[in-house]
Amino acid sequence: MKGKGIKRVPRKIEDFSGCLKGIGLINNLQKPSFAEEKRLEAQGYQLIAGVDEVGRGALAGPVVAAAVILPCGIEAPWLDQVKDSKQLSPAKRELLFHNIHQIAISIGISLAPPEVIDAQGIIKATRLAMKSAIDRLSPPPESLLIDYMRLPEVPLPQKGITNGDKLCFSIACASIMAKVARDRLMIGFDRIYPGYGLAQHKGYGTEEHLSCLRRLGPCPIHRQSFKPVRDIMPQGCLSQE
Repeated sequence: MKGKGIKRVPRKIEDFSGCLKGIGLINNLQKPSFAEEKRLEAQGYQLIAGVDEVGRGALAGPVVAAAVILPCGIEAPWLDQVKDSKQLSPAKRELLFHNIHQIAISIGISLAPPEVIDAQGIIKATRLAMKSAIDRLSPPPESLLIDYMRLPEVPLPQKGITNGDKLCFSIACASIMAKVARDRLMIGFDRIYPGYGLAQHKGYGTEEHLSCLRRLGPCPIHRQSFKPVRDIMPQGCLSQE
């Protein structure tokens, strides 16, 4: 029985990648790189903005977008800690938010409030928030790297990257900036509209949130066009846009 038929046990993370592909777990091991930024730098671009949004799937509060321009060839001890904001603890996000602020050439953060989301739809509202965040950059960017989306209304060279917040360093930084900014807003809204637990779930459709929504009814920052909220609204009380 001297090990006959027993396969070698993988010892490095790379050894597991074949097993994890196709079941989604590999994404949690992925760290963003500067590959896309370096490709653009080789074409002569220097002011490259990573763009991402947070809050698109929430039932309450705004969708927040951030755009971040980083210096070429940056070096800092915290760079390997950067990843998709959803994979970071709140404390780590806050620390990286501060670090990114210190090193970035420019940062733009903007939002689309619930009334815009209800009037124009979440995709259009997200694009408006992203464009507004880009417009806030000074100096303006020369090229854009965007998580998933493209923005035809922005007349700049751009690339939409699937899983960009996991793969592209600038987009991951934008994800962190947007997430911290939105979380702070939702904590503030929790003081204005107590009883919903907004500081905990940040407006997403958790069981706790849905329970509070059924008990209290929607508050002014709930998205009336989103089904769980719409189903709870009394007949005839939906905003007419």
